[in-house]
Amino acid sequence: MSGDLDLEGSFIPALYKPAELLPIAKHRESLLYLIETHPVTIVVGQTGSGKSTQIPQFLEKAGWCSDGKVIAVTQPRRVAATTVAIRVAEEYGCEVGKEVGYSIRFEDVSSSTTRIKFLTDGLLIREALVDPLMSRYSVIMVDEAHERSISTDILLGLLKKIMKKRPELKIIISSATIQAEEMLQFFSAQGGEEKAAKDAENSTGKIISLEGRTYPIDTMYAETPVDDYLEKAVQTVFDIHTQEDDGDILVFLTGREEIESAVEAVAERSESLPPDSKGIQPLPLFAGLSTDEQMYVFEEAPGNMRKVIFATNIAEASVTINGIVYVIDSGFVKLRAFNPTTGIESLTATPISKASAAQRAGRAGRTRPGKCFRLYTEDSYLSLPDTAVPEIQRSNLAPFVLQLKALGIDNVLRFDYLTPPPAELMIKALELLYSLGALDKYAKLTKPLGTRMAELAVEPMMSKALLSAPTFGCLSEVLTIAAMTSIGGSGSVWFFHDGEKKRMEISRRKFAAEEGDHLTLLNAYHAFVTKGKKESWFCRENNLNHKVMTRAISVRAQLKRYLERFGIQVDEPRSAAATPAAAVAASSNFPGGKAEAIRRCLAMGYFAHAARMQADGTFMTVNGGTVLHAHPSSLMFNRKADWVVFHEVMETGEKTFIRDISKIEKNWLLEYAPDFYHVSTSTGFSSARA
Repeated sequence: MSGDLDLEGSFIPALYKPAELLPIAKHRESLLYLIETHPVTIVVGQTGSGKSTQIPQFLEKAGWCSDGKVIAVTQPRRVAATTVAIRVAEEYGCEVGKEVGYSIRFEDVSSSTTRIKFLTDGLLIREALVDPLMSRYSVIMVDEAHERSISTDILLGLLKKIMKKRPELKIIISSATIQAEEMLQFFSAQGGEEKAAKDAENSTGKIISLEGRTYPIDTMYAETPVDDYLEKAVQTVFDIHTQEDDGDILVFLTGREEIESAVEAVAERSESLPPDSKGIQPLPLFAGLSTDEQMYVFEEAPGNMRKVIFATNIAEASVTINGIVYVIDSGFVKLRAFNPTTGIESLTATPISKASAAQRAGRAGRTRPGKCFRLYTEDSYLSLPDTAVPEIQRSNLAPFVLQLKALGIDNVLRFDYLTPPPAELMIKALELLYSLGALDKYAKLTKPLGTRMAELAVEPMMSKALLSAPTFGCLSEVLTIAAMTSIGGSGSVWFFHDGEKKRMEISRRKFAAEEGDHLTLLNAYHAFVTKGKKESWFCRENNLNHKVMTRAISVRAQLKRYLERFGIQVDEPRSAAATPAAAVAASSNFPGGKAEAIRRCLAMGYFAHAARMQADGTFMTVNGGTVLHAHPSSLMFNRKADWVVFHEVMETGEKTFIRDISKIEKNWLLEYAPDFYHVSTSTGFSSARA
């Protein structure tokens, strides 16, 4: 881990203001008093007020870590958990992982000496599988709760239950104003809505407000609707650069692909700026970046440069980047949306809410008066919803139902949710888990399969494939595939610099397996660890992302430890000759039907993500409801297949793309998922059971 933190010295000074200058400093005593005297404290404050970094330190200094107890601070996103932990460790004066640490999926940088621990809310829920009362924590602070991520909502429900058993536990919730009352009422209500208002006045909790340091912000709207917000955003960057005063720019886009093309476009166009003028340094910020890559955005730009950060909504609330004076808001965000009819969860670009628009604009007024350029009209703004729909009302609930069952919450319909999920999403989740074998016909968790699936840190379909792999004799290979897809699949494994796309495609062909992306990822991994000896030269030569490949090794080792804990031994191939990629080549090198075994195993986990190729080269979901296109980053793009299973769905504009695709046989679906599919007599082929 130490290698990742070489940046510490250089970025930290730019990353935080001295604690005594933060607005929260003057609230220290009243905050500590409220926390001492109430089980729940709700802190309302804008990002930048210092709540995430200072409250844990106030508590630690006030003795809340005596008797070996720990203060937990949860964040909805990995980026925030890591950046805030590194910042607090610096303020505290320790190395990250010692007194101040963090824990995110597949990366635990904490130790027995850790007193303040930052973690994603999903990870704290996982910890409850081992310690249901979260007994090691004296205080749990749920940060950015107004974002209403599904893990945050479920964590709040769990904490409400735990409070009854552990009256000494202190809960702090940091939220935007709009939801503070609702959250207080949720924790105060002990029996029915009619008591909630009365109970809210009792001593369960209190709301404390901290004003943030904001300067005036001028908001500019587009005069007419914008056709291509990506192009308009890049153009606006150059308008600001040539017409406005100094100050860094933060641009909100929806995802990795848009951000990468914007960074590329700005880098290209900035070459035509006058030689003696100030340059532009474009930087990306999205969830898939490694911890040290994320840190670049916090460093000050070199002398004669203006920093332009292209970010997803990560930068909306979770992290504060100093020096931002201009914000460009595309008006869109990628949201998860699960369609219970098709059973497909996709990431779709959706207009933001008014609350998000306000958060984004607020980023510009942190250090001095700023400007926000909204790439949409004022009328469009007025038609936006006030807040976004909570994630729990639009997501595939299967992973969370599985976790609740594993936590001993059997009646998941009666669990105390901040906002109850729609019944049809709940039914679909129970159906899928039953078809995967995680639940029995009484909706009870099966043993050992269901409990093991809940413990594995991958989503249910992959955990089913992984736990089925020993039956097919391909556990080592599926373990590798699970690691490679957990870190972003084929979308992040291959990389190329400007003008090198063709070279990247030639490199990828060396690893290509005609059966699809999963076996291609497997080939790339085996080549990297055997022929490439895990070294960066091999990655440079073959257009592989060295950081991603190294991370895959670490994730694989952790998943292997889980399996060993279950008593499942992984027989690793003894030599390079036994691996499929001994010659860095295609599927013909898989020994003794191994390729088919792997594809059967994937079909056993991913049967719910099956599709059939149409005459025009598109794919159709089994029930015929959705047209899908192979993503250009997939090996199956413009290739022939009959039936396939896929890992991920994403919507871009008019098209729905699928990624990480493998060929399968239709009869495997009926063989491995008889409870999910049946043969329709009218059409003669399989249809999903409603």
